[in-house]
Amino acid sequence: MSDSPQLDLSIVIPVYNEELNLPTLFTRLYPVLDALGRRYEVIFTNDGSADRSLALLREQHARRPDVTRVIDFNANYGQHMAIMAAFERVRGAVIVTLDADLQNPPEEIPKLLEKIDAGHDYVGGFRLHRQDSFFRKYASRLINYVREKTTSIEMTDQGCMLRAYSRQIIDAIVRSGAINTFIPALAYSFSGNPAEVGVKHEERHAGVSNYSFYGLVRLNFDLITGFSLAPLQYFTMFAGLSSLGSLALVVLLLIRRFAFNLDRETFGVFTLFAILFFLLSVAMIGIGLIGEYVGRTYQVVRARQRYFVREMLETSGKVEG
Repeated sequence: MSDSPQLDLSIVIPVYNEELNLPTLFTRLYPVLDALGRRYEVIFTNDGSADRSLALLREQHARRPDVTRVIDFNANYGQHMAIMAAFERVRGAVIVTLDADLQNPPEEIPKLLEKIDAGHDYVGGFRLHRQDSFFRKYASRLINYVREKTTSIEMTDQGCMLRAYSRQIIDAIVRSGAINTFIPALAYSFSGNPAEVGVKHEERHAGVSNYSFYGLVRLNFDLITGFSLAPLQYFTMFAGLSSLGSLALVVLLLIRRFAFNLDRETFGVFTLFAILFFLLSVAMIGIGLIGEYVGRTYQVVRARQRYFVREMLETSGKVEG
């Protein structure tokens, strides 16, 4: 990353198998940016696409080499790494992230820039009239509720990709060396004057979502465990209550068996096994949580290269003007 901004605006767009959406994205995005009257760049990160996405990005770079840059990964490293690779190379004073599927229209970018111009250092978008399935909308509400109760991160819509960041926030994110941390939440933690703005939401124009149900679960698990010790604390309290409950059950069984001579047929090894299995399940949950935190520590200390850039399409790194 350069030491000081050379442009007014950088647009960061991760791309993974979006050949059906890219032509429409190009047609809509560049006129919006040209009309702003600001010096800008658009950075696409091709995250190991298996379709013609890279070929289309090459063509767009050839058409607009002055404002288009393309980072080409050798494999699929995930949306987080695709964005971080662009963050490490941006030249703008303000950085806007955008999905390539056009569900967040590029025409909404000026709304975020108005908030940045008003003095906010981080502006999150929240989707108005979401065009998603019933399941995804209500699953998102549940996840937002859990996040509010377990972290200090305040977001109306954590799944909206359309967000604007000041250069200082991006520099702080890059310096943090975060591996699997949810970027909008990390930006919020660094922000001194965050804001939100409602943005339009459209149906996906073509193709299917690249986020599977498992991917969405992992993303939100990263958010919760990356910004809070609450899961461990809740588990400790739950384990303590479970232990007390199990002890009370054992005492009750002993009293019924030996004080009142009851349950002679059912008392015995099967009852003890039931208690044992319950306690083992509690212990396994705890081991999983601890393993998640230890795994994050391991990813940081091993210092392995996070991604490999096969090719970079851009003009001279020095911007005049």
